[in-house]
Amino acid sequence: MNIKNIDIVVVGEGITGLSTAYWLKKRGLAVLILSKDLDAGGTMKSITDRGFLYETGANTALETTPLFKDIVADLHLQDEFIYANPEGKNRFILRNDRLIPLPLGPLSFLRTNLFSAKGKMQILREPFIGRAHKEESIAEFVSRRLGHEFLDYAIDPFVAGVFAGKAEQLSVRSAFPKLYALEKNYGGLIMGAIRGAAKRRRREEKAKDRAETFSFRSGMQTLPHALAESMRSEIITGARVTGIRQPKRTKASSKRYIIEYSSKEKHHKLETDYVVFAAAAYDAAPIIRLLSPETAEVLDSIYYSPVVSIFLGYKREDINHPLNGFGFLVPSKERKNILGCLWNSSLFPGRAPKNHAAVNAFIGGARQPELCEMSDTGIIKETTKALSSAMQISGKPVYWNLTRWHKSIPQYAIGYQRNINALERFERHFDGIILAGNYRGGISVGDCVKNSYELAQSLAAKIVLTSKSSERIVL
Repeated sequence: MNIKNIDIVVVGEGITGLSTAYWLKKRGLAVLILSKDLDAGGTMKSITDRGFLYETGANTALETTPLFKDIVADLHLQDEFIYANPEGKNRFILRNDRLIPLPLGPLSFLRTNLFSAKGKMQILREPFIGRAHKEESIAEFVSRRLGHEFLDYAIDPFVAGVFAGKAEQLSVRSAFPKLYALEKNYGGLIMGAIRGAAKRRRREEKAKDRAETFSFRSGMQTLPHALAESMRSEIITGARVTGIRQPKRTKASSKRYIIEYSSKEKHHKLETDYVVFAAAAYDAAPIIRLLSPETAEVLDSIYYSPVVSIFLGYKREDINHPLNGFGFLVPSKERKNILGCLWNSSLFPGRAPKNHAAVNAFIGGARQPELCEMSDTGIIKETTKALSSAMQISGKPVYWNLTRWHKSIPQYAIGYQRNINALERFERHFDGIILAGNYRGGISVGDCVKNSYELAQSLAAKIVLTSKSSERIVL
């Protein structure tokens, strides 16, 4: 590849960077990906060991957008793509040391003993609750509209499971924009869900509680590996970006930015008009500081909760629970040392050897960050103790592996919109630089893929329009 003719440089080898570059390339643009790692996928790594398959990052994804089917077809991954076992729709909540199914419909909601009669009545009053007049945390929003019991035994564990966060700290406007929009646009959640369903159908999108869970036979890293393979000539691996600056415009150099990076113990630089920083906020901050210390400070201020992922393999006969679901989540009120547990081998084939079960527990998060500082031995002891009680496990694990993330998931805290506003001001001032990643627009794989597609669309249109304008000036 001739790096002198690059339209766009993408910094980052995670799902955001790869999918952005993928769609830009499909639109005929010359893209170069600078990957600091030698292996594509960012945090999304799939590892097979002794017959077990485990993930270091996302274990699954939700098919919330038809874009997934487009990518799978384009990359010929149809034989690898798999939906979760239908039993995966069952989600459990730990209450009073018992795993209780989360109700999936109106009838099961009325019958469930997860919520008291008083708690159920509070939820039924939701359509008659007015709008808020200030920014709220998700805890304030849910307790106001649905009651404290629904917050404690549905939303609190959900927030811990998805964000590894605390419901009292996350902004409903920023972290759950669709919930916020339901109240803002329709006056309530129930009415908004009914009226908003038609709009989702027109966009061919699915609500996250209706979307199918999927993965790949060889693990989630199959997707970034395939994306990277389709752009093999557009990726420089082991490339660590060390600087970015604006050159003086000359006849010999008319580009807006010079990017400096090191690779194979050599220093390089290239010129471009467009740069997409698709890296974590804390990785982008030191580079952006060279252009804007204020923006770097905003990026550095974004808190990422620490998490330890504990993958465990057991003999199936040692687990008395049927494992007939996705897994379970733990409310704060239960005062346990785990956030929840995913039942991997119940969801997808090939996750454990015959007559064995694979599960993945999580500890820490914003709820109990201090637990992440424990030794491996301490973490395994606390995790197996909690799992043995909840899942009726009589034996010890035959296999285990820990993945420590000191900075795992960005927390969209109260006031987070001020961060977004600051990043948008930076992008307007430094035209051509885009800050992308799961600290903007949603943390899920589906959010990252959808945001990357929209970014590629707008960026490609802008480049084409700029090129046509330049041609008219020359003529």
